[in-house]
Amino acid sequence: MAVRQGTGRTARATVLGTLLALAGPHPAFAAAAAAEPESACVAGTGPYQRELEHHLGRPVDGVQSPADCRAVRAFQHANAVSPADGYAGVATYRTMLVVTARPDPNAAGDCPERTHRVTCVDLDRQLLWVQKGGDIVLRPVPIRTGRDVQETRTGWHEVYWRSKDHVSTLYGSPMPYAQFFDGGQALHGSPGTLYEGGGSAGCVNLTEPDAKRLWNLLAEGDAVYVWGTKPGTED
Repeated sequence: MAVRQGTGRTARATVLGTLLALAGPHPAFAAAAAAEPESACVAGTGPYQRELEHHLGRPVDGVQSPADCRAVRAFQHANAVSPADGYAGVATYRTMLVVTARPDPNAAGDCPERTHRVTCVDLDRQLLWVQKGGDIVLRPVPIRTGRDVQETRTGWHEVYWRSKDHVSTLYGSPMPYAQFFDGGQALHGSPGTLYEGGGSAGCVNLTEPDAKRLWNLLAEGDAVYVWGTKPGTED
């Protein structure tokens, strides 16, 4: 009998729990959650304030307001920018360029369309994508290219050597998923952030996850097309 009573209490508890779940949270708990204020957004004006204001449909005055800060912070949360603090810094701006380019990265037609794969390296926007004909095979991702006097060379190239766990013989730095395309310049992963420093020594740096995706997509002989001018370098 004790077993049957225990079973009955368990069943009633299960039914009650199910009913409560379907009914949603108790009004008192819901009200408390709604009343909990979001932390104040207090970041100041960033170097890319105007660009973010324009992208987010905010009044473009180049001066951070509390509403601007909240809008930038929401954008950062939505696009995994860290820290999500509402500051319009370089990482947020570069993410904005990726988001803006996603619908049609080759809208300007700068990267020639071919029937074979072409890795497109846009120095102006610091973006890379892969296309085949009019189809985007790899959506645009952020990159870091050569600094002033060590610029990434423009024009047509092709992948001539691949080295998955490469280490630079010049600098001793890791170059995971390296795909060389011109005289020692390579597409490769770069540990850490892409948004610090003046640029690479000529290579096209990607995040390691993006470099791995590119590695799995390309092969020796694949075309690489580079054009434009990296901001902060001379023509």
